[in-house]
Amino acid sequence: MQAPVTVLQTNTKRESGRKAQLGNIMAGKAVADIVRTTLGPRAMLKMLLDANGGIVLTNDGNAILREIDVSHPAAKSIIDLSRTQDQEVGDGTTSVIILAGEMLGVAEQFLERNLHPTVIIRGYLKALKDSEEILNELSFPVDVENTDEMLKIVTSCIGTKFTQRFGDLIGRLAIDAVRCVMTKLPNGTPEIDVKKYAKIEKIPGLDIEDSKVLDGVMFEKDVVVPARMRRKIENPRILLMDCPLEYKKGENQTQVELSKEEDFAALLKAEEDWIKGVCDTIASFKPDVVITEKGLSDLAAHYLTKSGISAIRRLRKTDNNRIARACGATIVNRPEEIKESDIGTRAGLFEVSKIGDDFYTFIVNCKEPKACSIILRGASKDVLNEVERNLHDALGVARNIMMDPRLVPGGGAVEMAVSRGLAERANAGAVEGPEVGPYKAVGQALEVIPRTLTQNCGANVIRTLTKLRAEHAEKHINVGINGTTGEVVDMKELGIWDPYAVRLQTINTAVECACLLLRIDDILSGLKKKDKMAPGQTRAPQVDSGDNVDSEAMLPE
Repeated sequence: MQAPVTVLQTNTKRESGRKAQLGNIMAGKAVADIVRTTLGPRAMLKMLLDANGGIVLTNDGNAILREIDVSHPAAKSIIDLSRTQDQEVGDGTTSVIILAGEMLGVAEQFLERNLHPTVIIRGYLKALKDSEEILNELSFPVDVENTDEMLKIVTSCIGTKFTQRFGDLIGRLAIDAVRCVMTKLPNGTPEIDVKKYAKIEKIPGLDIEDSKVLDGVMFEKDVVVPARMRRKIENPRILLMDCPLEYKKGENQTQVELSKEEDFAALLKAEEDWIKGVCDTIASFKPDVVITEKGLSDLAAHYLTKSGISAIRRLRKTDNNRIARACGATIVNRPEEIKESDIGTRAGLFEVSKIGDDFYTFIVNCKEPKACSIILRGASKDVLNEVERNLHDALGVARNIMMDPRLVPGGGAVEMAVSRGLAERANAGAVEGPEVGPYKAVGQALEVIPRTLTQNCGANVIRTLTKLRAEHAEKHINVGINGTTGEVVDMKELGIWDPYAVRLQTINTAVECACLLLRIDDILSGLKKKDKMAPGQTRAPQVDSGDNVDSEAMLPE
């Protein structure tokens, strides 16, 4: 008998076939178990210690999994799901992990029956297509102009968070910010870039009720010469620049030959004249405030002060973009190119205020600002960090509703309705052959959301779920779990709604991730890392350690 040939390196670890698939399923279930208790209004908090010794207190799925370091490749892939969900829709980060873990869990029985993974995946994808159709039937439109209605929706979506005790404060902040940054594209669709144009500023102190959305922007900077430049200007004319207001030094070695002492004075005068010329050009447009992203020399500050102009230097690019959107200015690249139309005139007040030990610049009372700053106040940094995470979710929910104004019932009602719909379609013969099992299993997996909600508020799981199934069998599609009491109630009466986009993204992401991981049948680890070579390089770069250094080696010319 011929001996088996070893192709891989001896230190390479290989898991293949059933072992790899079951390992991936176990990893998925393990990650889901980490965040299972953080779903719903009765969610538990997780305390995480980061590498620097800092403490993170949160029940946000993405924030928890972001801090966890895992070694299993499938677990890493599932943790990435919460990051995707967070970036895409801003909410549902815990649900997607729990659902993905359950989708993998229900596939285990089919693998043990020797059903091919491709057949399971086909059943899953058919179920996903039908789930989208059922979700479409369950959804209904909402009026985004009705502030009270919007507030109810956003508050119900973040009712599971730490900030629910502060009433509708976070909901109001989110709606105001999203409405502020919303612009209409030429084709009529709304564009809402919360990440770029709604900046959250956390300032410890005062009460959380003192948080507000500014009708303009704020940043942590003071004027260049505090004693001589104005710190409060009403109806300012604002000029934004991203070039340095200082004499440009030579990029390479600059050689200047001086034959007499007067030449050096002439050289200095040339620098001063250039700076004076630039400042005179700026002053000719009569701006009240000049803000630049680069440096501003003392001499330039002197000339600007003489012209009665307040100046701020070294501002972040993102802050400069937000000021431009808020006050209607255009960022100028060179002083020679300034036009009257580049000056921002929509701001009502420029003011520098001291909060605590730091100076903050406010450009507020803007007419139709398309950018804003959200100021969060609170007792400590830990509280502010958690409020910021909750506000991020609220902004995501408000943005989703503005972009796609459709809702579905919350509290596990929509998952139960989709589960029921899939079961009815399977019994009606919508799917045939070996794919029926996986198709029905997706419906069973969706029940994990109402089941987890029931578990987390301490109700009787079997009795509650049986009652919920009975309600949905009678076509009461709005009936779900009250996450606070564990009772089976009509979500319409309770006012618990979820954005259609969040639920659709959750089911989509969970099913597609399960399909991806079930397709893996080989895991290789311990592979040797190859030395990277640049294009056209014939050999890898030599790395000298302390032992192999040749002190006599000549450097290339």
